[in-house]
Amino acid sequence: PIGHADRRPWIYFLAASTGFIMSSIVRVVACKLVHTMWPAKDVWAAGVVEVDLRPVKEGQNFVVKWRSKPVFIRKRTPDMIEASRKDDPIAPSMRDPATDAERCKKPEWLIVIGVCTHLGCIPQPDAGNYGGYFCPCHGSHYDHSGRLRLGPAPKN
Repeated sequence: PIGHADRRPWIYFLAASTGFIMSSIVRVVACKLVHTMWPAKDVWAAGVVEVDLRPVKEGQNFVVKWRSKPVFIRKRTPDMIEASRKDDPIAPSMRDPATDAERCKKPEWLIVIGVCTHLGCIPQPDAGNYGGYFCPCHGSHYDHSGRLRLGPAPKN
């Protein structure tokens, strides 16, 4: 009979079991989704490059390859740091505004991907109107913080 005292514990048991099974299924689906979007170990390993910075002299531009792209590492001189910080007040008027502190977490080190954002050329160090980098393909000039100062490149 419906509503019999012996039937109610069975319904409670079924409700608890169904809730447990459904929450387990949701957990498994969520874990599978997260692990599917997680990068593979080979991709993760390709993103890590360790560089010994001890031999880099002050003012020297050092090039490292990362994911088939050049990375420019420069140990900046106090004059380069001073010149970059001096231009911070005009940073908001630049095409891609950024202060020197935003570009360089440690003031003596500039680390940037060495690809011009215009067409992907590789800029030349210690060249151009601002002494930083110069892209000879279309004439983009970058300063000592790697900020775009002149030319057709859209970003730093």
